[in-house]
Amino acid sequence: MKRIFALLILILFCTGCENIDRFRFNRQKAGILFNDRPITQETVMDYKSEFPLGQRVYYLIVMPKKQESRMLFVQLIKKGKAERLGYNLYWAKDIRLKDEELYYYTDYVMVNEKGAYIMKVYSKDKPTKPLTMSEFYVY
Repeated sequence: MKRIFALLILILFCTGCENIDRFRFNRQKAGILFNDRPITQETVMDYKSEFPLGQRVYYLIVMPKKQESRMLFVQLIKKGKAERLGYNLYWAKDIRLKDEELYYYTDYVMVNEKGAYIMKVYSKDKPTKPLTMSEFYVY
């Protein structure tokens, strides 16, 4: 009886760990990188999170999975004293992904107000759940 019980526990632990590890490593998330220069293969690792006032903020949106609708919605939200719980919509853009941009999109935005900003990216398939979000500061 003890051997059967020990064997069942061993089977549960061995198969459970394998499934958890497989689930953890296959889950890739989208991300946003910011830079003060146009993003190329040479400058992709020089990401920043602080920018001077009036400078272009280049961003790269990376998506590990191909998007179904090819339409993205990007929001730039300013944190601070505002009407809606301290957040104010600063800028928004609809993006149609081209054939060569199914896994990434790069562009820039100019910010002319000091403060902390959050960039959120949504898919048009699920407009209530952000694919990714990231934060940067303008001083």
